Amino acid sequence: MTAPEFSRVVNLSHCDGREIELIASAEECARLAERFELVRIEALHAALLLTRRGDEIEANGNFEARFVQTCAVSAEDLPVAVSEPLSLRFVPASAAIPASEEEVEIASDEPDEIEYTGTSIDLGEAVAQSLALAIDPFAVGPEAQAVREKLRGEMDSPFAALAALRRKPEGEAD
Repeated sequence: MTAPEFSRVVNLSHCDGREIELIASAEECARLAERFELVRIEALHAALLLTRRGDEIEANGNFEARFVQTCAVSAEDLPVAVSEPLSLRFVPASAAIPASEEEVEIASDEPDEIEYTGTSIDLGEAVAQSLALAIDPFAVGPEAQAVREKLRGEMDSPFAALAALRRKPEGEAD
């Protein structure tokens, strides 16, 4: 298994009441852009406050990112900026709720739970996964409507294109 592109491992013993700032390097941004199929990531920054509650670690704060993705319609480069709150809860893998057949509703104000094993957590990978969730896979740019209209005009009547190709039988007058 390859190492995460943006890894910031923190020992559990250093988590209570600690404020931490994560800033992705240019190389990490390039590797994350490749992973998330973006044109490029220009910046990724997170500020978190870590709080320990027994074996659980809560990380609350926010993250900001600037990136360029491809418009889903026109394929043009589309600059995007996101700034979102983060609320994460790291729980030991043994304490995680076992998967069941029942549907479970999670309240939107509940922190995302991330399982960990051992004596450390990877805050960088958690931020990277939060970024992945913030990317709109169907984002469209200002040229999208013009491309849609052009395609619509070309596709209005598939039979019109066939009629133009149809030959008139020999001997038939115009």
